[in-house]
Amino acid sequence: MLETAANARVIQRIRHDTRLRLLTVTGITDITPLMRRIRLEGDMTGFVSPGHADHIKAFFFPEGTPSELPPVGPNGAQFPPGTRREMRDYTPRYWSVDEGWIDLDFVLHGDGPASGWAASTQIGDTLVIGGPRGSQVVPLAFDWYLLAGDETALPAIGRRIEELPAGIPVVAVIEVESKAEEQHFETEADITLLYVHRNGAPAGTTSLVRDAIAAAGFPPGEAYAYIAGEVNMARAVKAHLIEERGFNPEWVKAAGYWHLGIADAQEDH
Repeated sequence: MLETAANARVIQRIRHDTRLRLLTVTGITDITPLMRRIRLEGDMTGFVSPGHADHIKAFFFPEGTPSELPPVGPNGAQFPPGTRREMRDYTPRYWSVDEGWIDLDFVLHGDGPASGWAASTQIGDTLVIGGPRGSQVVPLAFDWYLLAGDETALPAIGRRIEELPAGIPVVAVIEVESKAEEQHFETEADITLLYVHRNGAPAGTTSLVRDAIAAAGFPPGEAYAYIAGEVNMARAVKAHLIEERGFNPEWVKAAGYWHLGIADAQEDH
């Protein structure tokens, strides 16, 4: 019986055919003062994203978005030599293949090519995206789920909260700048949602998420934990869960979306 339960909790890994898409901005919505949702429209044929933490690549070009897309090889997009570009990862928040659109959420943190683009983009601008190249699908075989992170993880956390079925216990601990940055989600899951606020402290410099989780009571049973955001925060929370709360290391996913003081640093742990 125990072996059957363990087998049901295996994380499914799926690879996808990767293609680039040239999409047009058709909607700009400020969800909070520092979180902007941008709707992009175009050919979404074949787009799939079964994992709540999937990510697409967004490409930013200082010379302007190219009008023609290059082929995709085994190592990704094959842009012409000398093409300058920056790439950033974003979780698909909502999308419709039939209607041809996708929503991406951007944190307006004031620096970097992606945040700068999101802050200044206008209706009619274009963006190149690619992927997702793969997915990790967490089964609904756990007794409960823990989600934790900073605002960069909000798209993945929010998507997971909304996708969980009715009655599934989920605990979410999310760090944001202030109460004005809190988001609320439509879900049938049995959610305990806790926000912690930096209140002016620089992002990535606090232990708010770890401290809140250390003080939290958990539901009974086996859990799957997903932690994402600043690298050191994700590491600290993962260590606490395994070393002090008895979590199975195989069922704790810590994703480093960014690293304090290091540009474009992303790690998985």
